[in-house]
Amino acid sequence: MTTMATRGQALADTTPQELENILASAHAAAGPWGRFLPSERARVLDTIADALEADAEELVTVAASETNLGRDRLTGELKRTAFQLRLFGDVLRDGGFLDARIDHEDPNWPSGAARPDTRRTKHPIGSVIVFAASNFPFAFSVAGGDTASALAAGNPVVVKAHSGHPQLSERTAQIVLSACRTAGAPEGIFALISGTAAGVEALRDHRIKAAGFTGSIPGGRALMDIAVSRPDPIPFYGELGSNNPVFVTPSAAAARGDAIAEGYLASFTLGAGQYCVKPGMLFVPAGSGMIEKLRASVLPDGAKLLNERIQKGYVDSLQQLSSNPHVQVLAQGPAPLSELPSPTLLLTRAEHVLSAPQELETECFGPTSVVVEYDDLAELVPLAETFEGQLTATIHGEDDCPVEELVQVLSEKAGRVLWNQWPTGVAVTYAQHHGGPYPASTAVASTSVGTSAIDRFLRPVAYQGFPQHLLPEELRESNPLGVPQMINGSR
Repeated sequence: MTTMATRGQALADTTPQELENILASAHAAAGPWGRFLPSERARVLDTIADALEADAEELVTVAASETNLGRDRLTGELKRTAFQLRLFGDVLRDGGFLDARIDHEDPNWPSGAARPDTRRTKHPIGSVIVFAASNFPFAFSVAGGDTASALAAGNPVVVKAHSGHPQLSERTAQIVLSACRTAGAPEGIFALISGTAAGVEALRDHRIKAAGFTGSIPGGRALMDIAVSRPDPIPFYGELGSNNPVFVTPSAAAARGDAIAEGYLASFTLGAGQYCVKPGMLFVPAGSGMIEKLRASVLPDGAKLLNERIQKGYVDSLQQLSSNPHVQVLAQGPAPLSELPSPTLLLTRAEHVLSAPQELETECFGPTSVVVEYDDLAELVPLAETFEGQLTATIHGEDDCPVEELVQVLSEKAGRVLWNQWPTGVAVTYAQHHGGPYPASTAVASTSVGTSAIDRFLRPVAYQGFPQHLLPEELRESNPLGVPQMINGSR
């Protein structure tokens, strides 16, 4: 067993020879792992989930010491991590993820040419590199959603550890590796690497066929450019940055303005504002009393941020926003720039956002949000149109609000649109979509949360004219796996 790093000590960078060995092992394991029956892969995922939960006390203790996150938060996140592994196991057992389609031969097909016997399924894409995130040390890290979905799809996974939680990364990797061996998975389907250079070299290597990333816009964009500029470009599934605007209509403010203000305060300060779906901007109608309510509100105490890099980035962003001549402090705790930064609410007007959206809509990762006062409901559509791609956008309104055009604009800007709810708290479900137009994500059609995440790491293959015994089992007439099939266009 590898000796674990002590608190504050980085993992040793993966050497070129170590990286070569890992990539060679992953490449060798791709075929055998991809040929595992879906039910067999599901058993491996279940075993990993069981192992993580069995060591929950140790993992949460290590995570708390490295991330400054509370034990309750981390315990819940670990449960979510185990749940999503098991949920992908359920997806595998169902078989619908293969999207098996069978078109029987039809000489009278009306397209002008006879239809040949054609059958389509999905295969694993190949070895995947996952760049772990800092703000979710379980759910978006070593054994998180990207790893779970890529393994479920039948791909070996190489995880580049995040420097913010090296001990946790190493211990989690040890547990995953042990569970894979216990479940009889092929050697090489999972490995952990460390260091920026190793991550970049792995991303450039021809044996890596896709990448998953959660992090900052600059870091994600730099990695995406590498992925798409390779001699053989590969998909780069990055979740980057989002402001997550919230629009409060006059009728909603009149009906429940105080409750909306309280919900907003709880949402933007949750986890010290270190959620990618934190509401970073709240639009409220003038004269509604909401600004006065927010100004008089008691903000929660400051909390230490994840690491020094995030602390510095937060302070820089807050100082830049605060220095804007059209921005004033609405409410602020006693020590907004300290090591335990107190939450800050800033205030501006709609006309200033319309005139300089890029300056005021910049994501501030941490416990700060901007309140925007507007005069008329008609302003919300042009305000919404100023935003770049978002993970979420929210409307607080009443059922008779004339907001159809606003809903339409926001559905073009964001991957998830909410009505009278708050974006923090991304449920792992079948219908969930966690993504959006750039820069929210680098692949607008994909999600990093929910069962559809498996599609990122699969590639379609059509078989034309093959005899039954040479077809993948899910495409045979006998359908021995019992997976759902679309036959001649019908389910």
